[in-house]
Amino acid sequence: MQDFQDLQGAAGNPEAMVGGAVTQIVFYNAENGYTVLRLTSPEGEEITVTGCLPNVGLGEELVLSGKWVSHPSYGDQFAADGFERSLPTSVRGIADYLGSGLLKGIGPRLAARIAKEFGEETFRVLAEEPERLTEIRGITEKKAREIGRQFQEQSELRQLMDFLSENELPLELTARLYKRLGTAAVDALTANPFLLCDDYYQVDFKVADDLAASLGLSMMAPERIDAGILYTMSVNLDNGHTFIPTEKVVGTTAHLLSGDGISVGEGHIAEGLVRLTSQGQLVRERLANRDVVYLRAMHEAETFLSEYLSRVAENQYEYDFDVRELLHALEMDGDLQYAPLQREAIVAAAQNGVVILTGGPGTGKTTTVRGMLRVFEALGLNVVLAAPTGRAAKRLSELCGMEAKTIHRLLEAGYQGGFGRLTFQRCRTNPLECDAVVLDEVSMVDIQLMQALVEALPHGARLILVGDADQLPPVGPGNFLRDAIGSGRVPTIQLSEIFRQAQESDIVLNAHAINEGRMPAASGRDGDFFIMRKSNAADIIGTVAGLCSTRLPRHYGFSPSQIQVLTPSRRQGAGTVQLNRTLQEALNPPADGKEEKRFGDTVFRTGDRVMQVRNNYDIVWERMDGSESGCGMFNGDVGEIVQLLPAQECLTVRFDDKLATYTYDMLGELELAYAMTVHKAQGSEFDAVVVALSPGTNPRLLTRNILYTAITRAKKLLVIVGSAEILHAMVENDRRGRRYSALKLRLKGAAAEPLP
Repeated sequence: MQDFQDLQGAAGNPEAMVGGAVTQIVFYNAENGYTVLRLTSPEGEEITVTGCLPNVGLGEELVLSGKWVSHPSYGDQFAADGFERSLPTSVRGIADYLGSGLLKGIGPRLAARIAKEFGEETFRVLAEEPERLTEIRGITEKKAREIGRQFQEQSELRQLMDFLSENELPLELTARLYKRLGTAAVDALTANPFLLCDDYYQVDFKVADDLAASLGLSMMAPERIDAGILYTMSVNLDNGHTFIPTEKVVGTTAHLLSGDGISVGEGHIAEGLVRLTSQGQLVRERLANRDVVYLRAMHEAETFLSEYLSRVAENQYEYDFDVRELLHALEMDGDLQYAPLQREAIVAAAQNGVVILTGGPGTGKTTTVRGMLRVFEALGLNVVLAAPTGRAAKRLSELCGMEAKTIHRLLEAGYQGGFGRLTFQRCRTNPLECDAVVLDEVSMVDIQLMQALVEALPHGARLILVGDADQLPPVGPGNFLRDAIGSGRVPTIQLSEIFRQAQESDIVLNAHAINEGRMPAASGRDGDFFIMRKSNAADIIGTVAGLCSTRLPRHYGFSPSQIQVLTPSRRQGAGTVQLNRTLQEALNPPADGKEEKRFGDTVFRTGDRVMQVRNNYDIVWERMDGSESGCGMFNGDVGEIVQLLPAQECLTVRFDDKLATYTYDMLGELELAYAMTVHKAQGSEFDAVVVALSPGTNPRLLTRNILYTAITRAKKLLVIVGSAEILHAMVENDRRGRRYSALKLRLKGAAAEPLP
């Protein structure tokens, strides 16, 4: 080991190095390599180190780069962002390493005997002559071979980590690369660095491209061109597209791959399209007089749903009695009379294989769904309720008086054998056990998730789709609800009458006014819809903070937990980033005894409202009453930090009645959620909503359907804080972002010709 005399650095130094021997592994996450360990420097100083340090063992000697951070309870710690390692050379160090748990079947006593027997030759023996381990009493030939195999695996992992470190790639990739590629990982990366662009690894194309350049791969290499095309296609999924016109794929990819004196011609891209099509990764078609390109999964989802809806929309269920008379009898037994369109929808649900129920707020969708459930019960049908998000499922459960599940939970989502692929236990070969599925908030559901649900339906099951087509489209690809309605092929009942009770709400009336292009009108003193005109971001943020912390709790009795702030953007103007900082200080300021953890630019504090920002099927949760446990938290789930445990480097978040544990390295999964974007709030309802509309917001986000969606999140009180000009502009702007989606065309019978 080198002399570490000058490597120690000082607390607060933004760039420093430390070195020494590992004396304790405090915490290790095998999935991503996150580690907390104790290091003893050559001078005898004990150092606490945190960071991604995959498969480090006791006794190893490390040189780490990173920075010092100060923990309020545990003092100075070293946050490592890179390291070099070497195996121990002393008998004591070798024994510590072998007995650290990296090699199963070797405890501290056996490790000490092995190290004493072979001394400095121990690691060579394990690598080249593991059969010699049988010279030690108690080690059989089988056990010797297994120890040798494990040591070889550790050596391969070390080589992979060295490769990643040398090429400045995230060490978090080690576990995933080895899990998928095993001993061939380094060779595979050297041959084709662009395999990192697979969704499984979550590496940006630019990172893989830089690696390819450093390894000397030709800028015209087919692997680079193919990866550029697939990257272009994948990025456009985030814009909601299921396909891209061929000329746009070619032009965008050529621009991506060119630069620094390199010009990749459109001919090279065209050749790549042919290659990827022949490999089955892309599908090319002539559709509506235009050449288009699909990722195969998108094409399969769109064509599958088109075929399903076309077929099932014609299914008719016949009975030896009149369903209308059954419904009339149910009305007579209860105290509720349905409106004509509601009756039509309930009867259609009983008689058709698939039905869409749509309409704005206050038009009676929930009452109609409850009527459908009464009829289904009378018919002896087993019905399940589902929604895209946990909050939407909870609301549906409360409104209908029976359990509703998220689609992921209903389909029993999980990972496939460690390969990072989302799979569903409920599928064609293991369908759901039900006669009908009622799916709420369908406007949020992308075509791949809808495909998964439909594939899990048992033969003959009814599908009732409920949603508001005027709300925002899904974050994922496609525009399923709007396309299905627009095709005219799927039985659809659109409720339009605003019922008397809803007419008493200015929230409901103004939502419909906005949807029709009319400006909302503020309520009188005792109303539920208010507009506070503020012209700049600072005033808007200050007013919002005052409303949430003081004014609304004092005058209306809402607790801060019942109030949700919504805004169109994240960073521009009064976006979620600045709003959350201000609201956190107003609603959950620091205090003695209140633990907190800084992660990047965010401070997480006990009592904070937080949101899960991506689907993660590995997060472990447990019901608060201990009745159930499982894995998986989903994009948009909102909870509260109930416990921060600095010693264990983790925190606990309560999501409704579930407790989920996050280690500190997983905090990128969470964001503060005092304020959230309108997109993230879709599918949820809140007692009180404050909408912040400020100058500086991206004009693309100032649309009527974003405003409409924001307002329809409020149940009891809605306050708009912002510029009158922006409010007027949003009402006027009925532009809906164009999505390349052909589901409506296919349902209408448009023919698609395959291209070579």
